[in-house]
Amino acid sequence: MPNATFTPARAALLWRTTRHLRLVQIIGRAWFRLYQPRPDFAPPPPLAAPSGPWTPPARRVPSLVSPTTFRFLNEDGSLLETGWDDPARSKLWRYNQHYFDDLNAEEAGVRAGWHRALILDWVAANPPGIGSGWEPYPTSLRIVNWIKWALAGHELPPEAVASLAVQARWLTKRLEWHLLGNHLFANAKALLFVGLWFDGPEAARWRQRALSILALEVPEQILPDGGQFELSPMYHALAIEDLLDLVNLVRARGRPDDVDLSRAAADWCARLSLMFGWLAILSHPDGRIAFFNDSAFGIAAENAELAGYAGRLGLVVPHPPAGALRLPNSGYARLAKNEAVLLADLAPIGPDYLPGHAHADTLSFELSLGTQRVVVNSGTSVYGFGAERLRQRGTAAHSTVTLGNCDSSEVWSGFRVGRRARVIDAGVGGDADTLWAEGAHDGYVHLPGHPVHRRRWELGPTGLRVSDSLAGDEAEARYHLHPDIEALQDEPHAGHLLLPNGRSLRWIAEGGSVHIARSSWHPEFGLSLPTSCLVVPLRDGQATLSLNWA
Repeated sequence: MPNATFTPARAALLWRTTRHLRLVQIIGRAWFRLYQPRPDFAPPPPLAAPSGPWTPPARRVPSLVSPTTFRFLNEDGSLLETGWDDPARSKLWRYNQHYFDDLNAEEAGVRAGWHRALILDWVAANPPGIGSGWEPYPTSLRIVNWIKWALAGHELPPEAVASLAVQARWLTKRLEWHLLGNHLFANAKALLFVGLWFDGPEAARWRQRALSILALEVPEQILPDGGQFELSPMYHALAIEDLLDLVNLVRARGRPDDVDLSRAAADWCARLSLMFGWLAILSHPDGRIAFFNDSAFGIAAENAELAGYAGRLGLVVPHPPAGALRLPNSGYARLAKNEAVLLADLAPIGPDYLPGHAHADTLSFELSLGTQRVVVNSGTSVYGFGAERLRQRGTAAHSTVTLGNCDSSEVWSGFRVGRRARVIDAGVGGDADTLWAEGAHDGYVHLPGHPVHRRRWELGPTGLRVSDSLAGDEAEARYHLHPDIEALQDEPHAGHLLLPNGRSLRWIAEGGSVHIARSSWHPEFGLSLPTSCLVVPLRDGQATLSLNWA
C-alpha cells in the first residue's frame, strides 16, 4: 500500500501492524534513515594466522554461467548490459549479484579465474557506501563469501583485502537493529568472519561486537525445539548453514585460549542437533522442505548438502520420526504412517515483532505418499510489493479454509501483517490404527458472528480424512495439488487423483458442491507451474474431504 491515502481504516491497519514492534526497531529505523556514515579507508589490519583446517562447506547450484552472466531467480542477466545495480531488475535479483554465492557453489574451483575477475570488477565499480551492494544485508553475505573463498585456498587480491576492511567498518555503522531477525544475524556472522580473518585490535573489536550480538540473537532466534523463530523451513535451513559456517570458522581461525569463542561454538553445536531434527520433521520424504510461510527451493542449500556439511564437521544428523508429534515451541505437527507423511500448520505466523516472512497459512497442510507430494501449499516465487506477492501470502494460496475474501492473518504490502491468527486447542495423538492432529484459529473472529475455524486430520493406514468447521456463507476448503497430480471429478462430491506412476487415489467430499479450480505452484523464485485445486464449500459450517489410497 505505498503512497496510500491516510484514512481512519489505514490508521487502524498501521496500528495493528506497528503495535508489536520493539523499541529498538523504532529507534533503529529512525537512526538508520537519519545517520549518514562515511566510509573509512584506513589500511586493513594484518591477516590472522590459521588455527586449523577449513572444512568444505555446503554447496549451492552455480549462479555464474559465464564470466559476466548471472542466473538468479530463474532469470539471466549480463553484467555487461545490466551493470551492478540496474533499476530494471528486481531488488532481490540485484541483491543476489552482490552476494557472490557462486564463489562457494558446486564446482566453484573451475571458475576461480572468473571469480577473481568478478571480485576486482565489483571493487572498481561499487564505490563504498553507494548503491544496493552496500546495503547491510548484501554486504554481510558478500564478506562471508569472499572469506570462505579465501579459506578454500584462493588468494584474495590486495584490492579485495582492503575492501573487506572498508566493508566491515561500514557494516558496524549500519547494523540492522531496525529489522532484527535473520538480517541482524547475518550482520553478526559477517563481523565474526572478518574479525577472525584479520588480526589486531580492530579485528578484536569486530569479534567482540559479533559475539555480543550472537549471544543475544541465537537464544532468541533458535527456539528450544530447534526451530528458527520465523517458522519458515527455508529460513530455518539458512540458519543451519549459518551456524555450521560459524562452527567451521572457529575451528579454522579461532584461538584456543579464547574462552568466549569456544563456549559459543559449543553452544552452536548443541543447537545444531535440534535444528537438524526440526528440519527433518518439516521436510517431505523426497528430502526437501515443506512450504510454510516464505519457502521455496533454490535459496537455501538442500537438506542433503547441509547433512553432508554437518557430517564433515563431525555432527550427527537425526532421521525424521514416525508417528504423531507436535513441535512444542514452533507448533507444527507431523503425522507419519506407513508411506504417508502429513505436515500441518498449528503454529503462530512467527514472532509478533517480525512477521515479514509470514503467510496467512494457519491450519494449512501438505501431504506426501512416498516421495510424491500430493497436497501442497503454493510456495513463494516473488518478493516485493506487487499483487502477486500479496496473493501468494494470502490464505487462498494455501491448503486451508478461506472465508470470503478475508485472509486468516491480515497480510499486506510486501512484508507486513496486521491482525494475526492465533492457534488454540491444538493437539496430536493416535493409536495403532489412526494418527490425528487438530486445532483451531481465531483469525476470523473480528468478522460478524466471530467465527472460529476448527480442523482435524485423521491419518490411517490407507487414507486421510480432513474435517473442517467454520460458520460463514462463503467458507471454502482448498486443497492445492502438486503439478504432477491430475484431478478428476466423476460425481458432484467425488473423483480421483491420478499420480504420475499410474496410481489412483479416491477422493470423497461432504459439504457443498465441489469444483476443481485452476491453481499454481511456485517451487522456486521466478518459477510458476500450473496445477489444480479441489475447492470444497462448507455447508452449514461443515465440510470433510477423504482421500483413500488403498
